[in-house]
Amino acid sequence: MRITFEVPETILHQLLDPVPIPQVARVRNDAPVPSPIEDISAAVHEQMQLADAQHMFQAGQRIAVGVGSRGIGRLPEIVAALIRELRALGTDPFIIPTMGSHGGATAEGQRDVLTHLGVTPESIGAPIESQMETVEIGRAADGTAVRLDRLALAADGIVFVARVKPHTAFRGMYESGLAKMIAIGLGKQAGAAACHARGFGEMARMVPALAEVALARAPIRFGLAVLENAHDQPYKLFVVPANQIMEREPELLEEARLAMPHIPFSSLDVLVIDEIGKNISGDGADPNITGRYPTPFASGGPEVNKQVVLDLSDSSDGNANGVGTADFTTIRLAHKMDLGRTYPNALTSTVPGPVALPMVLPSDRLAFAAALLTCNAVDREPRLMRIKNTLQLDEFWVSTGLLGDVSQNPTLHIIEGPCPLQFDQEGNLVDVCSETKGTPIAASMNKDAW
Repeated sequence: MRITFEVPETILHQLLDPVPIPQVARVRNDAPVPSPIEDISAAVHEQMQLADAQHMFQAGQRIAVGVGSRGIGRLPEIVAALIRELRALGTDPFIIPTMGSHGGATAEGQRDVLTHLGVTPESIGAPIESQMETVEIGRAADGTAVRLDRLALAADGIVFVARVKPHTAFRGMYESGLAKMIAIGLGKQAGAAACHARGFGEMARMVPALAEVALARAPIRFGLAVLENAHDQPYKLFVVPANQIMEREPELLEEARLAMPHIPFSSLDVLVIDEIGKNISGDGADPNITGRYPTPFASGGPEVNKQVVLDLSDSSDGNANGVGTADFTTIRLAHKMDLGRTYPNALTSTVPGPVALPMVLPSDRLAFAAALLTCNAVDREPRLMRIKNTLQLDEFWVSTGLLGDVSQNPTLHIIEGPCPLQFDQEGNLVDVCSETKGTPIAASMNKDAW
């Protein structure tokens, strides 16, 4: 299920070609960040020792290792190190996808998500067993059924990897992290639907309520919590035993909140995002960064008048959840959007807005112009910022209207420009920085370096 329409261009060119595109400068953000972990294997080994993990298992036990759909930095390394530790204890580990309704809510789709993230049997040294059947293990106090992956429950023990960070749609003591991975990730589509049924206004209550039942009745041994710095690099790992998860997660969440990257401007007329994707954020682009939230139950970030999304990451495999938080996008993204993979996320979460299509423009240049025309920056230079995605904010581009803010921030440094944005004959953006000069953005979208 993909979109195959064409956008008529003549009238759009008449309206948008006259709109001037401001010059931009490339800026480096040198804000201090926690140092990343150098040796992932050593860090996982140390945490297993500190948690006394050898007494959680017996030789010969089959252990289900839950891995989700988030693009955690160095995820294959983390999972492979965990598998090695479990094998060293004499157990027989295997991977299960723990991602609720992601991957189109199908077994093969969820396996594909792991493959896109680099988690394969070859890379991590263990088989992947993917299916969507769940088993009810109990009910929360309000009667909500608590369901977990059938394969996980059939195993002798369950462990899982989870990044702890603020959620994109609600606030509470337990947001994106260990408890949510239990309630929603291990619960597959059925568990995710049950947790979301009452809406995000109840999520701060539902996540711990369901997780507590699962912790009491399922053979969960521990969660491997990952904290990332502002450069999307793991800087702390914690093996949190099952009986400590509910106590320790709130403090981990607060630390993760302080370590998150942020846009160093309080307001923007236009925010341009080169790519969104499920590997970047559950909402394609993290609302904690953009300030564009899918629900009224979360807040923070800059005030953004108009938002543009140019493309969808290849690793998202057609899932364009989050594009609906933008005002403008391109036909390039629309053609990549797989409705069959995108819509289950909205139906399960009960929040359809993030999968709605914004205004679709034939080219990057027209998308820029549409945002600038409608941002109401009359009689002044527009405040435009362009980022690669919401995981990579150490370098970005700003229009001349933001250079005054840059000069007043000691952590920001201009490293190129100002210079005009370059567009090819089709009107699509050409990267103007020295490393990829003359390369269309669509061709270089997934490179680590600009």
